[in-house]
Amino acid sequence: MGQHVSRTDFEWTYTEEPHASRRKLILEKYPQIKKLFGCDPQFKWVASAMVLTQLAMLFVVRDQSWKVVFLLAYCFGGVINHSLMLACHEIAHNLAFGHARPMANRLFGFFCNLPIGLPMSVSFKKYHLEHHRYQGDEVIDTDLPTYLEAKLFCTTLGKFFWVCLQPLFYIFRPLVVNPKPPQKLELVNGVIQLAFNTIVVQYFGWKVMVYLIVGSLLAMGLHPVAGHFISEHYMFAKGFETYSYYGPLNWITFNVGYHNEHHDFPAVPGRLLPEVKRIAPEFYDNIPQHTSWTRVLYDFITDPSVGPYARIKRKARGLDS
Repeated sequence: MGQHVSRTDFEWTYTEEPHASRRKLILEKYPQIKKLFGCDPQFKWVASAMVLTQLAMLFVVRDQSWKVVFLLAYCFGGVINHSLMLACHEIAHNLAFGHARPMANRLFGFFCNLPIGLPMSVSFKKYHLEHHRYQGDEVIDTDLPTYLEAKLFCTTLGKFFWVCLQPLFYIFRPLVVNPKPPQKLELVNGVIQLAFNTIVVQYFGWKVMVYLIVGSLLAMGLHPVAGHFISEHYMFAKGFETYSYYGPLNWITFNVGYHNEHHDFPAVPGRLLPEVKRIAPEFYDNIPQHTSWTRVLYDFITDPSVGPYARIKRKARGLDS
């Protein structure tokens, strides 16, 4: 089973999440950052190109062997689908068409969702914005592992399987920890996705559907691009709850690695987050950061001081501390 993790509980804190206060300090010193707020006019073209690439791949995959289908799903299709999930992340912040056009953002989210195979665009937004506002809240922030996860996956082998099963936890954890009634747009998202999946199976066959959905799931688990799930908030250095990654995979993930910058300024499009760091380097250069998502996955699995417990938590609002 491997070495047991050294932590037996989460890291509890009674301070506010750090990003609002740092945002205030940065804007006082560098008010020009406000000029970066707003939508990214290039984003819709990049994300659309990814969707069209996956649609073109339907014609390539349908005649391949199952071995090639899974290889393509892991090495190519899953990477694009993961990028499209992060496009949905940008859309959740209304960075495709701006806050003045919320429905345009939602509709574009439906479009970017199509190759992923599973309806997630609207549901993701519903929970993700709360992750920003209530970071670390033991109930509201569903990005946090549960006690059951932390207790079950507490060895080297256990953490390996936990990483592999990340997509299942991301899908079902919110429904268990903080269930919410479905919104009308979630139902619309589901109907559109089901119709697209039906058309794909009807005209291209099940191999293509497997390529899309399995690629999405594989690229959320033991996969280099999925390293950001762990790098973002797992406590690799005591007392620090958000970490940025400044490696090359940012090029295909809308700069999601600039995670401190993103939490400080969620209104800044991913393409412009490096500019935040360039303007205010003294706020980011001297805090712990990552340079490799693959190394993050390796260290998380093998280092007994890191595991599902290595998250900073806060008592839920309204509960006694």
